Amino acid sequence: MKNKFFILLPIAVAFFSFSSHAQAPKKIRTIIVDAGHGGQDGGAHGAYEGGLNSWEKNITLAISDKLVAELQKELPDVKTIPTRTTDIYQSPPEKANIANANKGDLFICIHADAVQLHEGRRQIGTRVEIRHTVYYVGKGRKKKKMIKSKSVVVPEYEYYKIGCPQQGTSVWIFAAHKTDAKLKAIMNNSDFEIGDGSDSTYDKIDFSSNDNRMLAQIYAKRYQDRSIRLASLVNDEISNTERPALGINQRQKGIWVLQATNMPAILVETGFITNHNDERYLNSEKGQQEIADCITRAVKRYKEQMENPRPTSEPVDSSKSIKPGQ
Repeated sequence: MKNKFFILLPIAVAFFSFSSHAQAPKKIRTIIVDAGHGGQDGGAHGAYEGGLNSWEKNITLAISDKLVAELQKELPDVKTIPTRTTDIYQSPPEKANIANANKGDLFICIHADAVQLHEGRRQIGTRVEIRHTVYYVGKGRKKKKMIKSKSVVVPEYEYYKIGCPQQGTSVWIFAAHKTDAKLKAIMNNSDFEIGDGSDSTYDKIDFSSNDNRMLAQIYAKRYQDRSIRLASLVNDEISNTERPALGINQRQKGIWVLQATNMPAILVETGFITNHNDERYLNSEKGQQEIADCITRAVKRYKEQMENPRPTSEPVDSSKSIKPGQ
């Protein structure tokens, strides 16, 4: 019994330490903004008839640039770090490493949505084809093969991609069943800032030990709840515009940068590049700025809630309006 006491004591002390620090308001000091795709990875393509033939990588960079500028203007006390500012390729692990190395408190990934397009066809003219019919005359040894030819007018068609009807902005979080990936990110990046923000220190916790895996699970749950909170706020801001707000989603296949980042993380699918109206909105200065403004307002509200929690406020409901994605 005595030996069990000494084995469990470090776990209890670590848990008590975590719990007491978890109650302290969380200061938001660093925000990572990721422009999806880039370089040879163009992302989705507006390659439908009547489209602008635009690429997702250019749209995400333009919106991310505006978002970084807005966050720096509205939250000058917060460091806002973009993963890229030019048209370069970064693998998802590289993006996650940038976020983790800079000890981000939030990770916001910008993307544009797309669906597989249907193909249409239409007649553009006619052409003349010579068609041959084989027949036989006679019987026995006198049987002969004959070929009859005739001219036939046939239609000519062209094929094209049809723009999709889907439009709107959605927000994505890492799927609950991908918690193991989030735990791995936490264990591999185990520097956590604790304190009141004015005189804080870094406490290194060895999450790789079996004793402290429980703490990593608590952090993963907190990150999930906070991701949902921020996603809800972004969706609320979008719903206040004329844009369709498509809610909060979880992609069942997982999203690497959301799972591998050691912080609350969301991915904003700003609109459908394969939709006629959305593609034009996403390529316009007005549309890009409106999305940047919506996300900025949501981040400001999130920061206020995290740094000035109200005892009477209701805890975030992890199951609230979250749709299972594909």
